[in-house]
Amino acid sequence: MATATLQPARATTQAYNAHINLSCSNDLPSTASLSSLKRKSLTYDLIATIRPGALVTGRKYGRTCLISAQASPVLDPVLSSSKNSNDRPKKSSEAALILIRHGESLWNEKNLFTGCVDVPLTQRGVEEAIEAGKRISNIPVDVIFTSSLVRAQMTAMLAMTQHRRKKVPVVIHNESEQAKAWSTIYSEDTTNQSIPVLTAWQLNERMYGELQGLNKQETADRFGKEKVHQWRRSYDIPPPNGESLEMCAERAVAYFKEQIVPQLHCGKNVLIAAHGNSLRSIIMYLDKLSSQEVISLELSTGIPMLYIFKEGKFLRRGSPIGPSEAGVYAVTKAKAG
Repeated sequence: MATATLQPARATTQAYNAHINLSCSNDLPSTASLSSLKRKSLTYDLIATIRPGALVTGRKYGRTCLISAQASPVLDPVLSSSKNSNDRPKKSSEAALILIRHGESLWNEKNLFTGCVDVPLTQRGVEEAIEAGKRISNIPVDVIFTSSLVRAQMTAMLAMTQHRRKKVPVVIHNESEQAKAWSTIYSEDTTNQSIPVLTAWQLNERMYGELQGLNKQETADRFGKEKVHQWRRSYDIPPPNGESLEMCAERAVAYFKEQIVPQLHCGKNVLIAAHGNSLRSIIMYLDKLSSQEVISLELSTGIPMLYIFKEGKFLRRGSPIGPSEAGVYAVTKAKAG
């Protein structure tokens, strides 16, 4: 059973720094452990939540868990429907993982190689991000990870404007002590209505080297269609002075394992807004795809993908159904269905 120890609060004005040390286990914290916990059911068919009233941190497998103001563990939809109506759902260490590729960018629209160049969304991209938010509006989100690029950050922020809980995503600035101090929130209530957003260059798009800013069709005409296809779709061949998918996967998956998986172990529901190649890399890890399978994996912009993290395993649940269309999240044929 998880135990909690209250730390002496320096001041309620430093709400992001005042915290509870929580030892994460396979059980959720009991109400006896944290008197401020409240149970609340949601209308979404696979969600049950437990809501602590303060930011907490914890450790599991020797790693620190960043826990937002509201812990919202997820129950598997199959397990939550018991044949015996008298049976209550058991405590669970399950969590939701939502992946969203950013909406269309201005350089997507112009058919330019973008890579790590920092360009914003088009109007269509904005609409795609909003539509993605509608699809996940009933899934509790406790922490958001994005790349350091604005198109991924815009997608996450716009998606959260559609969320039924109306919590505000707040970018965490840890780059310096001054940045931490200047971005302090001086209200516990406001903190409890916020979702921490962590940005990481490791989740950036694959760096396309000397192709960045070039028109894709003109590049194919210049270097040959086969060569450009090899640069774009092979697993281990990089473009000139750029990254291969393999190189992108090394940094993206390492960050996912080191920084994101511990949040899931602590029962946190995580949203990742990132890019085609960084997300392909993570999906390769989650679905155990081979290097040949991953190169044929295409991800649609603005369509979320839901995984359930349960007992150390990732179970793909597809895309939450949106209000206007069912939508499909592209996967390799071998993994489809």
